[in-house]
Amino acid sequence: MKKILIVDDLHPAFKMQAIAMGYEVDDEPKITREQTLAKIKDYVGIAVRTKFRIDSEIFAAATNLKFVARAGAGLDNIDDKIAFERNIALINAPEGNCDAVGEHATGLLLSLMNNFRRADLEIRNGIWDREGNRGYELKGKKVGIIGYGFMGQSFAKKLAGFEVDVMAYDKYKTGFSDAFAREVSMEEIVKHSDVLSLHIPLTTETRQMVDDEYFFHFKKTIFFINTARGEIVNTKAVLNAIDSGKILGAGLDVLQTEKFPALGEQPWYEELKENDKVILTPHVGGWTFDSYRKISEVLAEKLKGLSF
Repeated sequence: MKKILIVDDLHPAFKMQAIAMGYEVDDEPKITREQTLAKIKDYVGIAVRTKFRIDSEIFAAATNLKFVARAGAGLDNIDDKIAFERNIALINAPEGNCDAVGEHATGLLLSLMNNFRRADLEIRNGIWDREGNRGYELKGKKVGIIGYGFMGQSFAKKLAGFEVDVMAYDKYKTGFSDAFAREVSMEEIVKHSDVLSLHIPLTTETRQMVDDEYFFHFKKTIFFINTARGEIVNTKAVLNAIDSGKILGAGLDVLQTEKFPALGEQPWYEELKENDKVILTPHVGGWTFDSYRKISEVLAEKLKGLSF
């Protein structure tokens, strides 16, 4: 019988549907990397979320592996080059959490534009400052989206009722204008955006793409949102752009270094922590109670399409 090893916390829907397809499934969310290495040779499939990287060491031990199921949108914690060379299928589930990401990005943007974080903290500390917390309206603003895949499209759809002009740039797609966004050049994004939101994967090309020079080219002051991958953005560059007035507020669900203690050891962490023009969330944009289930359902549906 073909066996699948689940090494992370996945909704039971994936396991149940895989069993219905004839697979034997070992659901071991607490398994360690070392334990995985010792037994992965017995499995044709492995399902992972974020626990560890599926790298050359894992692939070398997984002599019978036919597919990797990534319970999420990105594939950056999987060595896709090795998978391609060995004809190992990779399946992921951006369809399962794109609504969560779109809503989270919208929430970050509204919170920034209306000073929700600062106003809340001030009231809790006995400060009633209406003028200092006067906000901005979204209506009439130009929103620039970088990357128009599932996540970028979801964000655009969520903005539909705000009467904004949504512009989208995607280096690898053309002819994608729709009812929610119009395709534009990067030059138009840079020239006209009041809001900039990233929805691109982490690749060798995009790593540290957003730096001091990147922000320098924007003609207007902007609100900046990143719900994609933290390594795409140089955090110090964001802080520099806030200091210079180029960024009015930044909503960061992802950071180039995540989790403690590593995050607390970064030279820019104290400055980031103290900046009241930044809202931080712990990489939960695509991780809701709803997406937890939907991701597993999408993975199971894609599993049905595999043949080996």
